[in-house]
Amino acid sequence: MSTNRHPVTGAPGSSDAPRAPRPPRAPLAPSSAFHWIDEQAGLRADAGLVRTLRPRAADAGGLLDLASNDYLGLTRHPAVTEGAAAAARRWGGGATGSRLVTGSTELHAELERELADFCGSEAALVFSSGYAANLAAVTALAPHGSLIVSDASNHASLIDGCRLARAATQVVPHSDPEAVRKALGAHEGPAVLVSDSVFSVDGDAAPLVELADVCRESGAGLIIDDAHGLGVLGDGGRGAPHAAGLAGAADAVVTLTLSKSFGSQGGAVLGPAKVIDHLVNAARTFIFDTGLAPAAAGAALAALRLLRREPERAGR
Repeated sequence: MSTNRHPVTGAPGSSDAPRAPRPPRAPLAPSSAFHWIDEQAGLRADAGLVRTLRPRAADAGGLLDLASNDYLGLTRHPAVTEGAAAAARRWGGGATGSRLVTGSTELHAELERELADFCGSEAALVFSSGYAANLAAVTALAPHGSLIVSDASNHASLIDGCRLARAATQVVPHSDPEAVRKALGAHEGPAVLVSDSVFSVDGDAAPLVELADVCRESGAGLIIDDAHGLGVLGDGGRGAPHAAGLAGAADAVVTLTLSKSFGSQGGAVLGPAKVIDHLVNAARTFIFDTGLAPAAAGAALAALRLLRREPERAGR
């Protein structure tokens, strides 16, 4: 008896008889998987909350920009743009991979050393964005069984970090050290307070000295998002933690963005060397993300050096 064999693999078939043709499939009905989006869009429109993208031209046309985060006006400074261009020419358009694979260049290490030195920290770690830096710091420093105390006015990236962390989160009233004291006092075990230094919506500054004292009473750590303080507050723009005497503190971690005063893009976490080593090994937004583009690193490094030479920019 002859045996059918698969035309590609040569495997024996089950029968000499030809297989019956499959019946034609009925056409698929239009999917309603995202029908709920229409309702959400309608609610946003009714509330006047529809967001739209409005691409701007390279030339502002004589307009005064009071909406950007370019606090020191460095985005178009010749030294900063040349720093970006030179880095791209030398290192290429992208980092080529995760920082733990091929994405760490000598330029990244140089930027980290100078950031840590400028801000008075033991070590620094550069991320692809300030958002990624905040997610890393909060999630990696708040393990299961610990407590996160979070200011009610914190930035969305800190809030998302709290949601992703395995710790319990307690939100406390805005800039209220006594509320923080009560929250920490009711918890046994590791804890960390998370707060902006300058709050992006209201523009007010957190009482960092008082918050640090409260944390030390209970042995809690302090994570400070200094995105809006770097380049603006502190001696020569070294930031709000530096101005509060917390630079280099063993119980404080500072997150930064390179996209505001430094006129570039990216983020960083500054703190004790053991904390930075822990982030390298535990922070998912560092381990699994492509490294910061060389052009952004070069621009940020040029801006940092410019601020060192011209501290009066922060004074103004």
